[in-house]
Parts: sequence; structure tokens; C-alpha cells
Amino acid sequence: MTLATRVIPCLDVDAGRVVKGINFENLRDAGDPVELAARYDAQGADELTFLDVTASSGNRQTTYDVVRRTAETVFIPLTVGGGVRTADDVDNLLRAGADKVGVNTAAIARPELIDEIAQRFGSQVLVLSLDVRREVGQPSGFGVTTHGGRRAAGLDAIEWGARAAELGAGEILLNSMDRDGTKDGFDLELIELMRREVSIPIIASGGAGSVEHFAPAVTAGADAVLAASVFHFGQMTIGEVKADLSAHGIPVR
Repeated sequence: MTLATRVIPCLDVDAGRVVKGINFENLRDAGDPVELAARYDAQGADELTFLDVTASSGNRQTTYDVVRRTAETVFIPLTVGGGVRTADDVDNLLRAGADKVGVNTAAIARPELIDEIAQRFGSQVLVLSLDVRREVGQPSGFGVTTHGGRRAAGLDAIEWGARAAELGAGEILLNSMDRDGTKDGFDLELIELMRREVSIPIIASGGAGSVEHFAPAVTAGADAVLAASVFHFGQMTIGEVKADLSAHGIPVR
């Protein structure tokens, strides 16, 4: 049986508000995360992803509060990422109501963290968040970045994704920094390359601009499709995306 393709709105949260920019620059306010989460739950979102975009230690309590309030409001799986550095951070987020936790920079610095989290909580809790950019000199042509796409990590994106899957990551949030906020469509080449190397679910992120952009990402190998501003600013609804996927013969819930 083919699993239904998940449609996931992403809430980039900064100091308790949802923000959205292009390539993480010029952020503008998009509303209250709990209100948006409730709206997406009602629209039929399969999951929600929260990314704490500033993720400073001072912001930590705000994040826990937002996660707690959201978890009380909606009944779909909630993934929270941003600033997760230890297995204890994962524990705290799960206690606040998260179902899954995204790890990015800390896993690049110390890959053992993936194994530690998977051993303690199970792989299904762990989402490897990958901010990827085309990079000359990397074997696949794609490199891993940190700091909102501003710094090259010196890692081949496809090799790192495969290694993370071996270490115990449950799924990969594959974010194209080249496409982030551009509305030009998902990076299909990137999705196809990652799909060849890993068997765990891939969430495609970065570039959604119209309902027609989602089906090609799934055909390229994505198990889930994620978008932010097009949902926040009302350019399309989750229902419209699902209707288009369904019209292309892609199963949705």
C-alpha cells in the first residue's frame, strides 16, 4: 500500500511570532503561531513544522511556550527544530508537546548526536534538517550550509544525508536554499539525488510558488511537501494542494 503524501505547512518562529523572508533575510511578520497552526489543522494539514529561526538560549522558553500552546490546540504531529544541541533538548521539546524534533547544525558538528537521540527516543522522533545549496567542488554538486544558508559546512549534501540515515535519522527535511522563498518550484534534481541514496522519508522544502509545483516534487521522490509563505499569505490552501496532488494520481489523506 502506498503511503499518502503529507502536506506540511512550516512556521518559522522568531520570538514567538511567525516570520517569513527570502533566503532567511528581510523577515516579515506572518502572525501568531498558535492561530496559524489551528487554521492549518482545520484546512487538513497532515503535520506542522516549527522552526525557531533565532534559537538563541534566551528565546528558548518562548519556544517551549509556543509548542505547548500549539500542542494543546492541534491534534496533528508537530515537528520542532532550531537550536537543538543535545538529547536533553529533544527531551524538553517532547515534554512540551512536540512529536518529532529537527536537528541541523549540532549534528554536523557532532554526528554522534543523531545516534544518541535515535537510541534514546527512537528514529521516528528525529528529523535531520538539511539546508542545501549548489556548491562547486562537492561530488554531488550540492553542499550543506549552516547559519541560514550563509556558511558552507564543507560537506557533500547527499553523502551527509546518507550518513545521517545510517546513524539513525528517521527522515530528512531537504531544504533547497537556492529555491527558498523564490516561488520557482522545488529543486527536483536535489530531491532525485537524495532519493537514490536514502530509503527514509524525504520532506521537500524550498521553492513552492503554485499548486502545480507540489506533484513534481513527489514524482522526483519526496514523501512529503513543505511550504510556508504561500500558505501564510493565502496564495493557496492545503486543500488546493491536495486536490492537485490527487488529480496527478498521488494519494493524499
